[in-house]
Amino acid sequence: MADKVEVLARYMPPTAAPIIAKWIDYFQCEFKISKTRSTKLGDYRHPFKEAGHKISVNNNLNAYAFLVTTVHEFAHLVTWNDHNNKVKPHGLEWKRNFQKMMSPFLESKLFPQDIQVAITNYLQNPAASSCTDLNLSRALRAYDMPHKYVRLEEIPQDTVFTIKDGRKFKKGMRLRKRFRCVQLSNGHVYLFNPLAEVELLPEGT
Repeated sequence: MADKVEVLARYMPPTAAPIIAKWIDYFQCEFKISKTRSTKLGDYRHPFKEAGHKISVNNNLNAYAFLVTTVHEFAHLVTWNDHNNKVKPHGLEWKRNFQKMMSPFLESKLFPQDIQVAITNYLQNPAASSCTDLNLSRALRAYDMPHKYVRLEEIPQDTVFTIKDGRKFKKGMRLRKRFRCVQLSNGHVYLFNPLAEVELLPEGT
């Protein structure tokens, strides 16, 4: 278990690593630190045939985001143990488990104050899951290492940008929760999450 704690401490706040290591052993869970996935931060797979619980978390997350994502996925595991697939993925049962499993980390105050407040506020809002709560996502991303990408919400309207697969877009108006953006090569319209990471292009590109 000591080796497991040592590895986990490289990716999350070190004081949290012993707790997560105990969860991995207690639930007999296969825990994988995964390569970056653009579509998700973490993943939970319930037992199937001979395979047991499986959790994976992206290796490029900052320590606080890695921990929150890990707890998020373990809450899915506990919810599956209690209810199998008879409840909604982010329903009331999952939210209660997430809140309970996050408690020791909030009580130890290992998070910076802004993340502590964002998580506490999220836990009082049953309408959103942690991975789509904009305030919590913003607070967590503030601790990312600097890189060439910016959040879509931070750039002006009509700015031209590219996404990681190379496609180019022009930012349009916000429609409720998402921005209307036009792909330059074909004129197709796509709706983007405000927190989507994009790369700015020079004018005239």
